[in-house]
Amino acid sequence: MEIGIDLGTANVLVNVKGKGIVLREPSVVAKDMNTGKVLAVGEEARQMLGKTPAHIQAIRPLRDGVIADFEVTEAMLSYFIKKVMKDRSWFSSLFAPKPFVTICVPAEITSVEERAVKDAAKLAGARAVEIVEEPMAAAIGAGLPIDGPSGSMVVDIGGGTTDVAVISLGGIVVSQSLRVAGNKLDEAITRYIRRVHNLTIGERTAEEIKIKVGSAYKLEQELAMEIRGRDLINGLPKTVKVTSEEIREALGEPIGAIVEAVKGVLEKTPPELSADIIDRGVILTGGGALLRGLDRLLSEVTGVPAIIAEDPLSCVALGTGMRIRV
Repeated sequence: MEIGIDLGTANVLVNVKGKGIVLREPSVVAKDMNTGKVLAVGEEARQMLGKTPAHIQAIRPLRDGVIADFEVTEAMLSYFIKKVMKDRSWFSSLFAPKPFVTICVPAEITSVEERAVKDAAKLAGARAVEIVEEPMAAAIGAGLPIDGPSGSMVVDIGGGTTDVAVISLGGIVVSQSLRVAGNKLDEAITRYIRRVHNLTIGERTAEEIKIKVGSAYKLEQELAMEIRGRDLINGLPKTVKVTSEEIREALGEPIGAIVEAVKGVLEKTPPELSADIIDRGVILTGGGALLRGLDRLLSEVTGVPAIIAEDPLSCVALGTGMRIRV
């Protein structure tokens, strides 16, 4: 069995050769800290974020695109690999060898961080592990012609990292990996709500605000929503109304860092490839690509068309699956 895994800070997607994407779960593990037992993995564990008693922790074992908690990452990968392999018959499961696994990682990961990913996957049940860089997988999944002599540019905005890369002749020519992405946007919203509204909100609420009213560029019709949290002054539950203008202000710093990374890569790109990128545009992938107005902002700042991929959330997983056994 051959499996491609998009091991993201926010979500894990598993692509099985011949079947496509068969699993899409949050990268969260709930663990009993007294016994060390894993209680829940994926969506079930995500539902526990911010709601657990003292002896249970809902943990995100990946931070900024790399492993922060090795043992919990191993347990999570083991759970997902076993879940995928359950689809086979009892007979084939009994005699088939361990799966061959391809895992994508951020472009500028260190050798130590890469080794941790390989070791965790092998301990989780992989027979052999192949590593593919995220921007390369994203470009393949988005359908870009990476093997030809023309240049393609991809901006993959995940949960922990933003990878910006120019690809030509099957390799990365220029790249930058930035540890500013979806999670940093959520943190920026949390800080803003705390500072401006004296309200403490949880991780899930911040993400909900980003999805419902977040934007990177002025909207034709601005949005608003009510949010609930704990009042910092009296400690009681409180409801406030936030607008898309406020959240755009809150996101200004992390969005600015992503825009600067894109500009930096464009400035380092060879002239011949720059001409190709102007014709083809910059392709946006990952969950962050869905932030309202980000494509318009990038187009305005760089002068290069920015285009959201057809299925930005799945591009890396699709590309990882296509790289299986390549």
